[in-house]
Order: sequence, then structure tokens, then C-alpha cells
Amino acid sequence: MNIVCSVSSKKISSDTRNNWVTMMFVTHNRYNCFRKKIYIDTCIQAFRYLEHFGFEFGDFGFAMNHVHFLVNIPKRYSIQTAEIMLKSYSAKKMFETFPGFRKRYPRGGFWSGYDHYESTGWKNLEESGDYIRNQSNHHKIQIIDDRQQRLQTLTAELDTATPDKGLPRNEGGTGS
Repeated sequence: MNIVCSVSSKKISSDTRNNWVTMMFVTHNRYNCFRKKIYIDTCIQAFRYLEHFGFEFGDFGFAMNHVHFLVNIPKRYSIQTAEIMLKSYSAKKMFETFPGFRKRYPRGGFWSGYDHYESTGWKNLEESGDYIRNQSNHHKIQIIDDRQQRLQTLTAELDTATPDKGLPRNEGGTGS
């Protein structure tokens, strides 16, 4: 009699489960730090750096003193470990980029101890994303776009008032 086994011994290399979590972090003492777009962009870049560790991010929504976001946490991290990683790296990046924040946060604690997180399933993922995207409308705030804009290339125009000034000179030869 032949024994037939239909189970594969191969291990699936990628994480196939849904571990999307809606998180909210509040700044220490609820200081209004996310009024300017440059601060928001730096915080998002810091969070997105953790994609190297397997995190996936959905939408981000910033109010004046807190951030809502969707994150898919890899299975090797607990929610507590993920929270520590997210808060510590983003705080470090904010202090590196904006040294003036050290005056407001002399002990280096950018985020408060308060946090909120809830599991977000496939059914309410879009609903949660809509809420996160509409944070500025929900809190009735206006974000200041203070990012440095690129200047258009400035080109010198041909000087037509003086005939000799706008044309290249012929050095060392007879005239043209």
C-alpha cells in the first residue's frame, strides 16, 4: 500500500495574515507640532523607513498634536514592540532634522505615553482610511505648506540693446 501525503513541507516565506492596525500617537504635552507640512513629511519619512523591517503603511492623517495611521505589523513583532519602534525612530528623526525641537522637548520624549490602536479588518479598512485622510477637516485645521519650493531655471536673455554685448567675441582673429 502506498501512502500519499497531500501536505507540502515547504514553508511559506511571506506573511499571509492580515494584521492591519489603526494607530494614533499623541505628541508629548499635546504640543501642536504638526502645523507645518515639513514636519508632517519628516514624520512620514521616518515611519516609512521602517518598511525595511517589513512594516506596511496605509494612510496617514495629521491633526495639530497627533497622528492617525494604518500599519500592517509583521508577525515577528508584537504591537507593543512595533509601537516602540515606530515612536523611537520617528522621534529620533524629528530631533535630527529639527534640532530646535530639543528646546520644547529637553528630555527627548517627542511622543506622549498615550496611544490608541485597534485592529482593522478587510471589511472596515476603507472606512478607517477615509477617517484618517479627513483629519484636517475633522479637526478644522489648516496645514501650512512651508516646504522649500524649487526655483525655475533662470536664463540670461540675449542683450539686444547693445550689438556687441549679446554676441560671442571672436578672440585673436579678424572680425567676422
